[in-house]
Amino acid sequence: MKRHLSCIIMVLGFLILKAQDDQALHSYTDISYFKGNIALHNSDILHLISGRPEGFILGWNRKTFGEEDWHKRYNYPDYGFSFSYQDFKDSRLGENLALYAHFNFYFFKRRLMLRIGQGIAYTTNSYDKIDNPKNVAFGSDFLSSTYLMFNYKKERLVGPFGFQAGLSLIHYSNANVKAPNTSVNTVAINLGLNYNFQEEDKVYKKKADSTKFSEPIRYNLAFRTGINESDVIGSGQFPFYIFSAYADKRLSHVSAVQFGVDVFFSNFLKELIYYKSVAFPEENVSGDEDYKRVGLFVGHELFVNKMSIVGQLGYYVYYPFDFEGKVYFRIGLKRYFGKKIFGAVTLKSHGAKAEAVEFGIGIRL
Repeated sequence: MKRHLSCIIMVLGFLILKAQDDQALHSYTDISYFKGNIALHNSDILHLISGRPEGFILGWNRKTFGEEDWHKRYNYPDYGFSFSYQDFKDSRLGENLALYAHFNFYFFKRRLMLRIGQGIAYTTNSYDKIDNPKNVAFGSDFLSSTYLMFNYKKERLVGPFGFQAGLSLIHYSNANVKAPNTSVNTVAINLGLNYNFQEEDKVYKKKADSTKFSEPIRYNLAFRTGINESDVIGSGQFPFYIFSAYADKRLSHVSAVQFGVDVFFSNFLKELIYYKSVAFPEENVSGDEDYKRVGLFVGHELFVNKMSIVGQLGYYVYYPFDFEGKVYFRIGLKRYFGKKIFGAVTLKSHGAKAEAVEFGIGIRL
């Protein structure tokens, strides 16, 4: 526990110093205590729900005031970094520490705030077949984590101090990088304080977009890769390769629609097909089935400055081996480097069942 407290103090000190150095940028910090329950999204984790998790989320936030067009389009959001600590109140799950990048979006005269954070978490007590065999939620020490925080927020109630309270949803998963991976979702009530390093905010610039938007259909090529494992514990981690080609049409400054094709080379399926043919003869798997898949997808892209949020819905048109159904989903982040090159981190799943975290690069022609 002392080691965890040391990490927390170091992060707290860094965020405070960062905020003090960036006073001219109009930044603020906030800290929220939360307590809640683990949502039972999968009956396999029922034995792990023995207490009410609690923890805190500490954040550093930079405000925007309309210096760039995208600030006004999204009602002058904040962006920054956050750190979370969570005690699951169960010795098998242990504790999680996580670092995130986040955006804060505002509604109803900036009284309501929606924070979306994406980052990496470390869990103190992951699955081990000897020492911790009942933790089927976390098969690896490092996890992907996403959190949503929906708060009523009021700044500068007493001097630079303000108040915020609301609901949070925190998700942890390794996206089948290593089995087991049933994941955990925490639904919690949070209560916190915020502190502004400036006496008052700058005036928001109300200017309209400086550019009119018009763009023809564009064509994209992307390559994604990573490693994953089937749900069979100990079956091994294997690389996968995905080649995608799609067209997109920008509808506005912030929105685009997509249509394209994915070709999947998922090597973990080779091992799973062999395993099924040997261990479960009643399933009539010969072992000669093709591990490749081809899917068609439609998608939407939401642009936030140089970043974008991607969501896609796909259907396998070539599907020689049955694995989790023919419908698949993809959601994630893209970062553009100039007008043509982009990088991406996405999660591919079949419903609530994650298959892989994909790291990709691509070109928009």
